[in-house]
Amino acid sequence: MEERKIEVTVKSNKSVKLGLIPGHFATNHSHVNFYVDMTTIKTEYRAARETARELAKAYAHSTPIDVIICQEGTEMIGAFLARDLCEHGSGMNSGRNITVLTPETNMNNQMIFRDNVQKKIYNKEVLLLMASVSTGKTISRCMDCLQYYSGNLAGVSAIFSAIDSYNDVKVNAAFTMKDVPEYKSVIPMECPLCADGKKVDAIVNSYGYSKI
Repeated sequence: MEERKIEVTVKSNKSVKLGLIPGHFATNHSHVNFYVDMTTIKTEYRAARETARELAKAYAHSTPIDVIICQEGTEMIGAFLARDLCEHGSGMNSGRNITVLTPETNMNNQMIFRDNVQKKIYNKEVLLLMASVSTGKTISRCMDCLQYYSGNLAGVSAIFSAIDSYNDVKVNAAFTMKDVPEYKSVIPMECPLCADGKKVDAIVNSYGYSKI
């Protein structure tokens, strides 16, 4: 699969690169025709730093942020994002001490926070940071979580998003469908690749892929 990989870059920052592998892939709730490889962005210092720099532009002057909740292995990007927002000299978040958190998931697949960190979310402005947004289902789970802990959703950021918004909340992404115009995400029963008899290449999730 790796030999099929192509790369796209952010137009304003050529050091931010996204890997794309065409094929037939299954997630836990959809089938997609590209595996979006974010390994470098999520694990390497420079790539994570530059991606955070791009995402910070959307919030520096317009949106107060108290907490960044990191999903899908985006903790390093979240730390850089907090730094960029806090240290932006003329920005709205300049001088703030932004908290960076990752929720747990319980046996019912619900996101939870332990007692010792709940006060970090209560009545705070929260930015949700994700690796990939395809259908918005994970955003919905996070919104339920924030409502339970009395946090206010200030925005959603992602490395890649196939949607522009969810429930009237804009999704700010480094890469969008404009960068991957052929990307398709469908429910399994409506998958055209399955209908054509093409076998699934791999099972994918936020950790990576496993070939079948």
